[in-house]
Amino acid sequence: MSDTSEVIAYCPGSFDPITNGHLDIIERAAQLFDRVIIGVALIAEKTHLFSPEERLAMCREACAHLPNVTVRTFEGLLVEAVHQAGARIIIKGLRQAADLSHEAPMATMNRSLRPEIETLFLLASPTYAFISSSLIKWVCSMGGDVSAQVPPGVAPKLTQRLAEAAP
Repeated sequence: MSDTSEVIAYCPGSFDPITNGHLDIIERAAQLFDRVIIGVALIAEKTHLFSPEERLAMCREACAHLPNVTVRTFEGLLVEAVHQAGARIIIKGLRQAADLSHEAPMATMNRSLRPEIETLFLLASPTYAFISSSLIKWVCSMGGDVSAQVPPGVAPKLTQRLAEAAP
């Protein structure tokens, strides 16, 4: 558990891979809260391009300049991972209205399970509002240069992984 005066926020996601849109939300959260925990989700039902260890490493590298940000994995209910970490805030980034229609029911369920934990939504900066990990993977798989949309070091890893996966 944390010091009661310290406000900890939890930013969950699959980060497969982390994008500059994710990083923008993380950096803004790091300015608002004493500590930010990046929770890399381990979802067995979802197929990921990168392993949990690779996603952790990319997130840690991308957030190395943020001294109040730590990165860890979680599985199971997000709200329980947040509670166990001593956090009181879940941070979710919204790119467009469709994200809110998807995220709002989850936020409401989380609040019903753990009323002491709040979900806060941060709107994506316009520069990053179109970026998603899925789109980044698709563009890169088609030979497009995504280096401007991901933190340094991610694009080469993505290009290599996609080349390895190609038939």
